[in-house]
Amino acid sequence: MSGATVGLPTEPIGSIPRPAELLAAMADHAAGRIGDDGLAAAQDRAVGDTVRRLENIGSPVVTDGEQAKPSFATYPLTGLKHLAPDGVVIPFADGHQRQLPRLTAGPLRYGVYADHYLKAALRHAASPVKQAVIAPSALSLLYPPDGIDGYPREAFLDDLTSEAEADVRRCLDAGAHRVQIDFTEARLALKLDPSGSLLEQFIDLNNQVLERFSTTEQTRIGIHTCPGGDQDSTHSLDVDSTTLLPALMKLKAGAFYVQLASEPDPDKVLAVLAEHLPDSAHVFIGVIDPIDPRIETPEEVRDRVLAAARYLPLDRLGTCDDCGFSPFADDTSTSRDTAFAKIRARIEGTALASHALGG
Repeated sequence: MSGATVGLPTEPIGSIPRPAELLAAMADHAAGRIGDDGLAAAQDRAVGDTVRRLENIGSPVVTDGEQAKPSFATYPLTGLKHLAPDGVVIPFADGHQRQLPRLTAGPLRYGVYADHYLKAALRHAASPVKQAVIAPSALSLLYPPDGIDGYPREAFLDDLTSEAEADVRRCLDAGAHRVQIDFTEARLALKLDPSGSLLEQFIDLNNQVLERFSTTEQTRIGIHTCPGGDQDSTHSLDVDSTTLLPALMKLKAGAFYVQLASEPDPDKVLAVLAEHLPDSAHVFIGVIDPIDPRIETPEEVRDRVLAAARYLPLDRLGTCDDCGFSPFADDTSTSRDTAFAKIRARIEGTALASHALGG
Protein backbone atom coordinates (compact mmCIF):
# COMPACT_ATOMS: atom_id res chain seq x y z
CA MET A 1 0.00 0.00 0.00
CA SER A 2 3.03 2.31 0.02
CA GLY A 3 2.24 5.65 -1.56
CA ALA A 4 -1.47 4.92 -1.93
CA THR A 5 -4.15 7.26 -0.68
CA VAL A 6 -6.87 5.59 1.37
CA GLY A 7 -9.85 7.57 2.57
CA LEU A 8 -12.20 5.14 4.25
CA PRO A 9 -15.84 6.28 4.38
CA THR A 10 -17.59 6.44 7.74
CA GLU A 11 -21.30 6.86 8.42
CA PRO A 12 -23.64 6.96 11.41
CA ILE A 13 -26.36 4.34 11.66
CA GLY A 14 -29.19 6.62 12.66
CA SER A 15 -30.67 7.34 16.03
CA ILE A 16 -29.14 9.78 18.53
CA PRO A 17 -30.48 10.25 22.09
CA ARG A 18 -33.03 13.08 22.21
CA PRO A 19 -32.14 16.31 24.07
CA ALA A 20 -33.87 17.07 27.37
CA GLU A 21 -35.97 19.81 25.75
CA LEU A 22 -37.42 17.36 23.24
CA LEU A 23 -38.08 14.68 25.86
CA ALA A 24 -39.96 17.30 27.92
CA ALA A 25 -41.94 18.40 24.87
CA MET A 26 -42.87 14.79 24.13
CA ALA A 27 -44.16 14.37 27.69
CA ASP A 28 -46.06 17.66 27.50
CA HIS A 29 -47.63 16.65 24.18
CA ALA A 30 -48.68 13.26 25.52
CA ALA A 31 -50.29 14.99 28.51
CA GLY A 32 -52.07 17.56 26.34
CA ARG A 33 -50.09 20.52 27.66
CA ILE A 34 -48.79 21.48 24.21
CA GLY A 35 -50.18 20.92 20.74
CA ASP A 36 -48.81 19.38 17.60
CA ASP A 37 -47.15 22.63 16.54
CA GLY A 38 -45.26 22.89 19.83
CA LEU A 39 -43.99 19.35 19.52
CA ALA A 40 -43.01 19.83 15.87
CA ALA A 41 -41.02 22.95 16.77
CA ALA A 42 -39.12 21.07 19.48
CA GLN A 43 -38.43 18.22 17.07
CA ASP A 44 -37.08 20.59 14.44
CA ARG A 45 -34.77 22.25 16.95
CA ALA A 46 -33.48 18.82 17.96
CA VAL A 47 -32.89 17.85 14.32
CA GLY A 48 -31.00 21.09 13.71
CA ASP A 49 -28.85 20.59 16.79
CA THR A 50 -28.13 16.97 15.81
CA VAL A 51 -27.04 17.88 12.30
CA ARG A 52 -24.87 20.77 13.52
CA ARG A 53 -23.13 18.63 16.14
CA LEU A 54 -22.42 15.87 13.64
CA GLU A 55 -20.99 18.37 11.18
CA ASN A 56 -18.96 20.08 13.89
CA ILE A 57 -17.18 16.84 14.79
CA GLY A 58 -16.38 16.20 11.16
CA SER A 59 -18.96 13.60 10.18
CA PRO A 60 -18.79 13.37 6.36
CA VAL A 61 -22.37 12.05 6.27
CA VAL A 62 -25.09 13.11 8.72
CA THR A 63 -28.57 11.97 9.75
CA ASP A 64 -31.55 13.54 11.48
CA GLY A 65 -30.80 11.34 14.50
CA GLU A 66 -34.38 10.05 14.28
CA GLN A 67 -35.34 12.89 16.61
CA ALA A 68 -38.94 13.05 15.38
CA LYS A 69 -39.57 9.30 15.01
CA PRO A 70 -41.53 7.46 17.70
CA SER A 71 -39.16 4.58 16.95
CA PHE A 72 -37.03 3.34 14.10
CA ALA A 73 -39.63 0.62 13.41
CA THR A 74 -43.05 2.19 13.91
CA TYR A 75 -42.84 5.61 12.20
CA PRO A 76 -44.93 4.40 9.18
CA LEU A 77 -47.78 3.61 11.58
CA THR A 78 -48.16 7.18 12.81
CA GLY A 79 -51.81 8.19 12.63
CA LEU A 80 -53.10 4.79 11.48
CA LYS A 81 -56.39 3.68 12.99
CA HIS A 82 -56.67 -0.08 12.37
CA LEU A 83 -54.15 -1.14 15.00
CA ALA A 84 -54.40 -3.01 18.29
CA PRO A 85 -51.64 -2.91 20.93
CA ASP A 86 -51.29 -6.68 21.40
CA GLY A 87 -48.92 -7.60 18.57
CA VAL A 88 -45.63 -9.49 18.46
CA VAL A 89 -43.53 -9.25 21.64
CA ILE A 90 -39.75 -8.85 21.32
CA PRO A 91 -37.93 -9.90 24.51
CA PHE A 92 -34.51 -8.47 25.37
CA ALA A 93 -31.73 -10.15 27.31
CA ASP A 94 -32.19 -7.95 30.40
CA GLY A 95 -35.86 -8.92 30.72
CA HIS A 96 -37.54 -5.86 29.22
CA GLN A 97 -39.77 -6.16 26.17
CA ARG A 98 -40.97 -4.19 23.19
CA GLN A 99 -44.31 -4.96 21.60
CA LEU A 100 -45.42 -4.23 18.06
CA PRO A 101 -49.03 -3.36 17.31
CA ARG A 102 -51.33 -5.76 15.48
CA LEU A 103 -53.08 -4.83 12.25
CA THR A 104 -56.86 -5.28 12.54
CA ALA A 105 -58.04 -4.27 9.05
CA GLY A 106 -56.70 -3.43 5.62
CA PRO A 107 -55.51 -2.05 3.39
CA LEU A 108 -52.09 -1.22 4.82
CA ARG A 109 -50.97 2.30 3.97
CA TYR A 110 -48.07 4.13 5.59
CA GLY A 111 -49.13 7.08 7.72
CA VAL A 112 -45.71 8.73 7.35
CA TYR A 113 -42.95 8.12 4.82
CA ALA A 114 -39.31 8.58 5.80
CA ASP A 115 -38.73 11.40 3.30
CA HIS A 116 -40.65 13.56 5.78
CA TYR A 117 -37.71 13.23 8.19
CA LEU A 118 -35.11 13.47 5.42
CA LYS A 119 -36.45 16.78 4.16
CA ALA A 120 -36.36 18.20 7.67
CA ALA A 121 -32.69 17.24 8.02
CA LEU A 122 -31.79 18.57 4.57
CA ARG A 123 -33.03 22.00 5.60
CA HIS A 124 -30.32 22.10 8.27
CA ALA A 125 -27.47 20.21 6.58
CA ALA A 126 -24.50 21.29 4.51
CA SER A 127 -23.28 17.68 4.33
CA PRO A 128 -24.77 14.64 2.58
CA VAL A 129 -27.71 13.18 4.53
CA LYS A 130 -28.53 9.48 4.76
CA GLN A 131 -31.97 8.24 5.73
CA ALA A 132 -32.92 5.11 7.64
CA VAL A 133 -36.13 3.25 6.79
CA ILE A 134 -37.68 0.16 8.33
CA ALA A 135 -37.46 -3.14 6.47
CA PRO A 136 -40.72 -4.55 5.12
CA SER A 137 -39.85 -7.81 6.87
CA ALA A 138 -40.24 -6.06 10.23
CA LEU A 139 -43.64 -4.65 9.32
CA SER A 140 -44.75 -8.06 8.05
CA LEU A 141 -44.99 -8.97 11.74
CA LEU A 142 -48.01 -6.65 12.05
CA TYR A 143 -50.22 -9.21 10.33
CA PRO A 144 -51.83 -11.56 12.88
CA PRO A 145 -51.29 -15.34 12.64
CA ASP A 146 -55.05 -15.98 12.53
CA GLY A 147 -55.53 -13.59 9.59
CA ILE A 148 -57.86 -10.64 8.98
CA ASP A 149 -61.36 -11.09 7.59
CA GLY A 150 -61.58 -9.71 4.06
CA TYR A 151 -57.85 -8.97 3.89
CA PRO A 152 -55.80 -12.08 3.14
CA ARG A 153 -52.10 -12.19 3.89
CA GLU A 154 -51.24 -12.16 0.19
CA ALA A 155 -53.05 -8.84 -0.26
CA PHE A 156 -51.32 -7.47 2.83
CA LEU A 157 -47.89 -8.43 1.49
CA ASP A 158 -48.68 -6.84 -1.88
CA ASP A 159 -49.61 -3.61 -0.12
CA LEU A 160 -46.58 -3.82 2.17
CA THR A 161 -44.05 -4.24 -0.64
CA SER A 162 -45.60 -1.34 -2.56
CA GLU A 163 -45.49 0.92 0.49
CA ALA A 164 -41.93 -0.12 1.36
CA GLU A 165 -40.83 0.59 -2.22
CA ALA A 166 -42.44 4.03 -2.01
CA ASP A 167 -40.70 4.70 1.32
CA VAL A 168 -37.27 4.04 -0.19
CA ARG A 169 -37.98 5.68 -3.55
CA ARG A 170 -39.27 8.90 -2.04
CA CYS A 171 -36.03 9.21 -0.05
CA LEU A 172 -33.88 8.57 -3.11
CA ASP A 173 -35.88 11.13 -5.08
CA ALA A 174 -35.56 13.68 -2.27
CA GLY A 175 -31.77 13.48 -2.44
CA ALA A 176 -30.70 11.00 0.23
CA HIS A 177 -26.99 10.19 0.13
CA ARG A 178 -28.00 6.62 0.87
CA VAL A 179 -31.14 4.91 2.13
CA GLN A 180 -30.40 2.48 4.93
CA ILE A 181 -32.91 -0.34 5.45
CA ASP A 182 -32.94 -1.37 9.10
CA PHE A 183 -33.11 -5.17 9.19
CA THR A 184 -32.49 -5.79 12.88
CA GLU A 185 -35.01 -8.63 12.96
CA ALA A 186 -32.72 -10.74 10.74
CA ARG A 187 -30.69 -12.15 13.62
CA LEU A 188 -33.81 -12.39 15.77
CA ALA A 189 -35.38 -14.56 13.06
CA LEU A 190 -32.70 -17.19 13.64
CA LYS A 191 -33.40 -17.10 17.36
CA LEU A 192 -37.12 -17.60 16.78
CA ASP A 193 -36.57 -20.22 14.07
CA PRO A 194 -33.07 -21.82 14.08
CA SER A 195 -33.96 -23.74 10.90
CA GLY A 196 -33.49 -20.51 8.94
CA SER A 197 -36.91 -20.73 7.28
CA LEU A 198 -38.18 -17.48 8.82
CA LEU A 199 -34.98 -15.67 7.86
CA GLU A 200 -35.31 -16.87 4.28
CA GLN A 201 -38.89 -15.58 4.20
CA PHE A 202 -37.65 -12.20 5.42
CA ILE A 203 -34.84 -12.14 2.83
CA ASP A 204 -37.25 -13.03 0.02
CA LEU A 205 -39.71 -10.33 1.07
CA ASN A 206 -37.03 -7.64 1.29
CA ASN A 207 -35.62 -8.67 -2.08
CA GLN A 208 -39.08 -8.33 -3.62
CA VAL A 209 -38.76 -4.64 -2.77
CA LEU A 210 -35.07 -4.25 -3.68
CA GLU A 211 -35.59 -5.86 -7.09
CA ARG A 212 -37.88 -2.98 -8.03
CA PHE A 213 -34.87 -0.66 -8.14
CA SER A 214 -32.30 -0.36 -10.89
CA THR A 215 -28.71 -1.46 -10.37
CA THR A 216 -27.71 2.19 -10.09
CA GLU A 217 -30.39 2.86 -7.50
CA GLN A 218 -29.36 -0.23 -5.52
CA THR A 219 -25.88 1.27 -5.04
CA ARG A 220 -27.57 3.98 -2.93
CA ILE A 221 -29.43 1.46 -0.78
CA GLY A 222 -27.82 -0.22 2.23
CA ILE A 223 -28.83 -2.92 4.71
CA HIS A 224 -28.18 -2.56 8.42
CA THR A 225 -28.07 -5.59 10.69
CA CYS A 226 -27.42 -5.85 14.42
CA PRO A 227 -28.66 -7.90 17.40
CA GLY A 228 -30.91 -5.06 18.52
CA GLY A 229 -29.83 -2.31 20.88
CA ASP A 230 -32.31 -0.88 23.38
CA GLN A 231 -31.91 0.27 26.98
CA ASP A 232 -28.37 -1.15 27.04
CA SER A 233 -29.55 -4.61 26.06
CA THR A 234 -29.94 -6.75 22.92
CA HIS A 235 -32.48 -9.27 21.68
CA SER A 236 -30.27 -11.69 19.75
CA LEU A 237 -26.56 -11.26 20.52
CA ASP A 238 -26.56 -14.90 21.64
CA VAL A 239 -27.19 -15.95 18.01
CA ASP A 240 -23.99 -16.64 16.06
CA SER A 241 -23.88 -13.89 13.44
CA THR A 242 -21.86 -16.07 11.08
CA THR A 243 -25.01 -18.15 10.56
CA LEU A 244 -26.80 -14.97 9.45
CA LEU A 245 -24.32 -13.34 7.09
CA PRO A 246 -24.38 -15.78 4.13
CA ALA A 247 -28.15 -15.31 3.81
CA LEU A 248 -27.97 -11.57 4.46
CA MET A 249 -25.50 -11.08 1.62
CA LYS A 250 -28.16 -12.36 -0.84
CA LEU A 251 -29.95 -9.04 -0.50
CA LYS A 252 -29.69 -6.89 -3.61
CA ALA A 253 -28.19 -3.82 -2.00
CA GLY A 254 -25.08 -1.76 -2.60
CA ALA A 255 -23.93 -1.56 1.02
CA PHE A 256 -24.09 -3.56 4.22
CA TYR A 257 -23.76 -2.06 7.70
CA VAL A 258 -22.67 -4.88 9.99
CA GLN A 259 -22.41 -4.82 13.78
CA LEU A 260 -18.93 -5.97 14.78
CA ALA A 261 -17.56 -4.02 17.77
CA SER A 262 -19.66 -6.02 20.25
CA GLU A 263 -18.89 -9.39 18.62
CA PRO A 264 -16.95 -11.83 20.84
CA ASP A 265 -14.95 -13.17 17.85
CA PRO A 266 -14.67 -10.43 15.20
CA ASP A 267 -12.08 -12.32 13.15
CA LYS A 268 -14.54 -15.17 12.64
CA VAL A 269 -17.17 -12.70 11.45
CA LEU A 270 -14.73 -10.91 9.15
CA ALA A 271 -13.72 -14.19 7.50
CA VAL A 272 -17.37 -14.97 6.71
CA LEU A 273 -17.93 -11.44 5.44
CA ALA A 274 -14.94 -11.73 3.14
CA GLU A 275 -16.23 -15.02 1.76
CA HIS A 276 -19.78 -13.89 1.06
CA LEU A 277 -19.56 -10.14 0.31
CA PRO A 278 -21.07 -9.53 -3.16
CA ASP A 279 -18.56 -8.41 -5.77
CA SER A 280 -19.76 -4.83 -6.06
CA ALA A 281 -21.04 -4.17 -2.52
CA HIS A 282 -19.45 -2.02 0.17
CA VAL A 283 -19.33 -3.16 3.78
CA PHE A 284 -19.34 -0.78 6.74
CA ILE A 285 -18.12 -2.54 9.88
CA GLY A 286 -19.26 -1.50 13.33
CA VAL A 287 -16.34 -0.07 15.31
CA ILE A 288 -18.38 1.53 18.13
CA ASP A 289 -20.58 -0.32 20.62
CA PRO A 290 -23.48 2.03 21.46
CA ILE A 291 -24.63 0.08 24.53
CA ASP A 292 -21.19 0.03 26.16
CA PRO A 293 -21.00 3.12 28.42
CA ARG A 294 -17.25 3.36 27.93
CA ILE A 295 -16.17 5.74 25.18
CA GLU A 296 -13.82 4.04 22.75
CA THR A 297 -10.52 5.74 21.90
CA PRO A 298 -9.60 6.66 18.33
CA GLU A 299 -6.70 4.23 18.60
CA GLU A 300 -9.07 1.35 19.45
CA VAL A 301 -11.16 2.23 16.43
CA ARG A 302 -8.05 2.38 14.26
CA ASP A 303 -6.99 -1.07 15.37
CA ARG A 304 -10.45 -2.51 14.65
CA VAL A 305 -10.30 -1.08 11.14
CA LEU A 306 -6.79 -2.42 10.55
CA ALA A 307 -7.97 -5.86 11.65
CA ALA A 308 -10.85 -5.69 9.16
CA ALA A 309 -8.49 -4.55 6.41
CA ARG A 310 -6.70 -7.90 6.64
CA TYR A 311 -9.89 -9.56 5.35
CA LEU A 312 -11.82 -7.03 3.27
CA PRO A 313 -10.92 -5.02 0.15
CA LEU A 314 -9.99 -1.46 1.09
CA ASP A 315 -11.88 0.09 -1.81
CA ARG A 316 -15.12 -1.39 -0.44
CA LEU A 317 -14.51 -0.98 3.31
CA GLY A 318 -16.02 1.65 5.61
CA THR A 319 -16.94 2.10 9.26
CA CYS A 320 -20.12 2.73 11.24
CA ASP A 321 -21.54 2.30 14.71
CA ASP A 322 -22.90 -1.13 15.62
CA CYS A 323 -26.46 0.19 16.01
CA GLY A 324 -28.33 3.39 16.61
CA PHE A 325 -27.92 4.94 20.05
CA SER A 326 -31.61 5.40 20.84
CA PRO A 327 -33.85 3.52 18.40
CA PHE A 328 -36.92 4.05 20.59
CA ALA A 329 -37.82 7.60 21.59
CA ASP A 330 -38.06 6.76 25.31
CA ASP A 331 -34.60 5.14 25.51
CA THR A 332 -32.43 7.40 27.69
CA SER A 333 -29.87 4.75 28.68
CA THR A 334 -27.11 6.58 26.76
CA SER A 335 -26.58 10.31 27.12
CA ARG A 336 -26.49 12.59 24.12
CA ASP A 337 -22.96 13.76 24.96
CA THR A 338 -21.71 10.17 25.24
CA ALA A 339 -23.18 9.33 21.83
CA PHE A 340 -21.43 12.25 20.15
CA ALA A 341 -18.14 11.42 21.93
CA LYS A 342 -18.35 7.88 20.59
CA ILE A 343 -19.13 9.15 17.10
CA ARG A 344 -16.13 11.49 17.27
CA ALA A 345 -13.94 8.52 18.21
CA ARG A 346 -15.24 6.62 15.18
CA ILE A 347 -14.49 9.51 12.83
CA GLU A 348 -11.02 10.17 14.26
CA GLY A 349 -10.14 6.48 14.48
CA THR A 350 -11.22 5.89 10.89
CA ALA A 351 -8.98 8.77 9.81
CA LEU A 352 -6.07 7.24 11.74
CA ALA A 353 -6.66 3.91 10.02
CA SER A 354 -6.87 5.58 6.61
CA HIS A 355 -3.50 7.24 7.27
CA ALA A 356 -1.94 3.98 8.44
CA LEU A 357 -3.22 2.07 5.42
CA GLY A 358 -2.16 4.75 2.94
CA GLY A 359 1.15 5.71 4.47
